[in-house]
Amino acid sequence: MPLDIVVGAQWGDEGKGRVVDLLSEESQVVARYNGGDNAGHTVTVCEKIYKLHVIPSGIIHPGTIGVMGSGMVLNPQTLVEEMAMLRAAGIDITPERLWISDALQLITPAHRLLDCAQDAALGKGQIGTTGRGIGPAYVDKAARHGLRAGEILDAADFEARVGDHFEETNKLLRDWYHQPAMDVNKLVAEYLDAANQMRPFIRRIGPLVQAALKDGRTVLAEGAQGTLLDVEQGTYPYVTSSCTTAAGVFGGLGLGVQPVRRSIGVTKAFQTRVGAGPFPTELDGEQAAFLRGSGANPWDEYGTTTGRPRRVGWIDLVLLKYAQEVNGFNELFVTKLDVLSGLKEIPVCVAYERDGRKIDRLDFSGDARLLAQCKPIYETLPGWQEDLRDCRDCGNLPKAAQDYVDFIESKIGVPVRTLSVGPERSAMIIRN
Repeated sequence: MPLDIVVGAQWGDEGKGRVVDLLSEESQVVARYNGGDNAGHTVTVCEKIYKLHVIPSGIIHPGTIGVMGSGMVLNPQTLVEEMAMLRAAGIDITPERLWISDALQLITPAHRLLDCAQDAALGKGQIGTTGRGIGPAYVDKAARHGLRAGEILDAADFEARVGDHFEETNKLLRDWYHQPAMDVNKLVAEYLDAANQMRPFIRRIGPLVQAALKDGRTVLAEGAQGTLLDVEQGTYPYVTSSCTTAAGVFGGLGLGVQPVRRSIGVTKAFQTRVGAGPFPTELDGEQAAFLRGSGANPWDEYGTTTGRPRRVGWIDLVLLKYAQEVNGFNELFVTKLDVLSGLKEIPVCVAYERDGRKIDRLDFSGDARLLAQCKPIYETLPGWQEDLRDCRDCGNLPKAAQDYVDFIESKIGVPVRTLSVGPERSAMIIRN
């Protein structure tokens, strides 16, 4: 029963899409278990770039089944657009290849408007939401009056429920946030059209995924965002609204607890973040521009979902060790090692100083207030000048690059099994 899990070990944007793309070659089922279209996974195949927000990126492989679990929240309109994009690229999208949980929660345009209004009302205390309606949809889920995908199967009842939802949100927008009212009739009609296109794909997924495992098929569970955005273990309150860690797999896919073969943490060779919140190793000026890039290339540090420039900094091994602990990673996948080429020296955060004490392991659960008090303590490693993008074997890497990866591995205590050294699908190095 081979169950593999891929989780972002930072604040998201680690390159999980390409990791899942690589592992999907040996997987028969690829499943998303959390989040919504605030996630963005980019996969490059030859010169074709796929930017996916909701459909599991493994579906690019012929014959692979994509699963969208109950831990997700989904805007049907986003789904329909993404399916159309994939079909136009020659990807087969059918109910046999894409399973959508009937317990999955739905996002509406009303959620999106409410998301933006609520974040704007916070003023300087804004979280930096993507404005995709994720938070309000999860709030409705917790309050037990959210819309679920299974309701789409009862057309008359669903239409009434959607209409009531829009009317209730209109009152909130108008009376609490002083926003203009929505054109409910128009929005409901557009929304129902997209929701109806989902109908053939909706089913109970738990027994189907469990049957695949029982039959010996490999199931790859694909996390969205990253560990440090987890609603419980992340840098609260600057987090997303779902469980982004490996623990979310079982509830998010309707599976019973069972052994996991591989728990893979994906981390960049440096650190990035989008939105507000503490970032101990954050850089600005020329060093930040070096790591971020200009935005001219699709692999530069600009959000797949938002287009916002990402905040950048040196790798933080205190937070990476924390991510390893809360997920149980048994291997790491380090991406974008090639970006560091050209640096003479590379600082690596190995500990913090807080209240006069040295901390090399977090003694709190991601609390943003406490993390903001932490000052990074660095060890500086030699850099390298060589371009890594043509390397396909560890022996071809400069010694300084090999030492950098070995240093990460020694500090975290789990092996770095794979490296990416360029944006191309083939730009990978498998380490023994």
